[in-house]
Amino acid sequence: MRRVRGTGGERAPAAAIPRLPGAGPFPLSFAQQRLWFLLQLDPANTAYNMVGAARLDGALDVDALRRAIERVVGRHDALRSLIARHEGEWVQVVSEQMPVTLEMETLEAASPAEHDAAVEARVRREHARPFDPQAGPPLRATLLRLSGERHVLVLSMHHLTGDGWSRAVIVREIAALYTALVTGGEAELPALPVRYADYAAWQRERMRGEVLERELGYWREKLAGAPEALELPADHPRPPVQSFAGRTHRFPLPPETAEALRALGRAEGATPFMVLLAAFKTLLARHTGQGDLVVGTPVANRGRHETEGVVGFFANTLALRTDLSGDPTFREALRRVRDTAVGAYAHEELPFERLVEELHPRRDLSRNPAFQVMFLLDEAPLRPFRLAGVDLVPLEVDPGTSMFDLTLAIDAADGGHAARIEYATALFDAPTIERMAEHLCVLLRGIAADPDARLSALPLAPAHERELLAGWNATERGYPAHACVHELFAAQAARTPAAAALVFNGKEMSYAGLEARANLLAHHLRVRGVGPEVRVGVCLERTPALVTALLAILKAGGAYVPLDPAYPRERLGWMADDARIGLALTTRAL
Repeated sequence: MRRVRGTGGERAPAAAIPRLPGAGPFPLSFAQQRLWFLLQLDPANTAYNMVGAARLDGALDVDALRRAIERVVGRHDALRSLIARHEGEWVQVVSEQMPVTLEMETLEAASPAEHDAAVEARVRREHARPFDPQAGPPLRATLLRLSGERHVLVLSMHHLTGDGWSRAVIVREIAALYTALVTGGEAELPALPVRYADYAAWQRERMRGEVLERELGYWREKLAGAPEALELPADHPRPPVQSFAGRTHRFPLPPETAEALRALGRAEGATPFMVLLAAFKTLLARHTGQGDLVVGTPVANRGRHETEGVVGFFANTLALRTDLSGDPTFREALRRVRDTAVGAYAHEELPFERLVEELHPRRDLSRNPAFQVMFLLDEAPLRPFRLAGVDLVPLEVDPGTSMFDLTLAIDAADGGHAARIEYATALFDAPTIERMAEHLCVLLRGIAADPDARLSALPLAPAHERELLAGWNATERGYPAHACVHELFAAQAARTPAAAALVFNGKEMSYAGLEARANLLAHHLRVRGVGPEVRVGVCLERTPALVTALLAILKAGGAYVPLDPAYPRERLGWMADDARIGLALTTRAL
């Protein structure tokens, strides 16, 4: 269960948030408005469902738990708010009462060894259940019985209702109220001076005029000319529409680097968030070859004291753009990331939804606007704690979704050693992400050892990859220094014309056959003007035709430019223009 808050730079707005009378209708916040629009486009989309689970070990009083949940719902207006149409606008209306059902299920038929898999399967089913914000309820609760003294509580809500911080508030208050109900005491919960609906109306009023122009001006300047996409090497072509199907890979960060990285941050006036973000951006730059990087990060957006205990969708997203061009040292890269972050936190109020409206990015249903990769440092994750006779242990369950191409999340507790990568399975296979996680660990060790090394000199590949590469590249062989490759091939074809030169799909092609085909194509290319300094594009699948084409171009005296047919059409076009090719070899299918 994730709590996310800003890392420095938070500032309280000047104007107080007034409490509005009645039950509404109240305006939607900017974040709610965007999510509601997306939900109307695809009501079956459950990517914005938030599901958390916690194991309850001990003699659980189920009735007290049910009543505690009911009181939390009664305490927070957001958990009783529905979306309705009013005078042509979508608004939120607070219900005086909202029925709460604690659904009961038993998994006692499963063996203890099967419990984890059974719970994860049940949580995934819950994550796949759509919410209807017009009918409710905004909060769903399910209690899974594993045995007489072991249960799992599953809580779910839509992002329209709350955020990661809200989820932690709900769990803590359920625990406090449950303890009070069981022991006969009183839960000391602070009064809530405002409701989320009050905040939404206040935000609408504040984000206008001079304040809006100041915030928009900052972000316009920072994101002017930013790249539309971060092109991570993927295992699969990007689908035309983002699917949100995902998976989570969990891994430990090297503990021996923690103190060195903290010391580096102190020396540069940077927080642990900034140091780790700089390392992550270095990893992305090395994997993509791009120096201009935009990475998103969530902030709690709760700079005011009165909003800290309120359930609602307060969280905002910042687009952090950093220029890592010029192969700087990591220390210099950290300074650039620090300056980016400090400026962004000073202007974190502008809703990301309002920024997207202002930037008018090219409409692309296949990827998130402004950025496709997220980074977050979980500063206050929910930890195991004890309530009346019951131990509550938060569970980490893979929901099977990913909102972005890639999200790196690091647990800041216990030295910040636990990390996870959520990734889009439409783009990446598990081994690719596991390798990326390994690269990050190697990179962190390199940074800790020498933060003044240039980014290109920092180690990335683990020892076993370096050994493998060394073996693959140990290809030194003596050959005539003044002979060209195609001449050496022709000589070999003369010596062993019947020997197999190529094997493809179980079929062989002899040296003589390949030489004849290459000569025929080379003659055709010479007729078409191919000769010295002429570049010929080769866009072919890995078949004998590809080898024939490369030999023929060399025989004709030209140079070949490989064009991978798996690349997007736009990238192939750019490569062809940049290389100034005058002729391309391809197939009708491509």
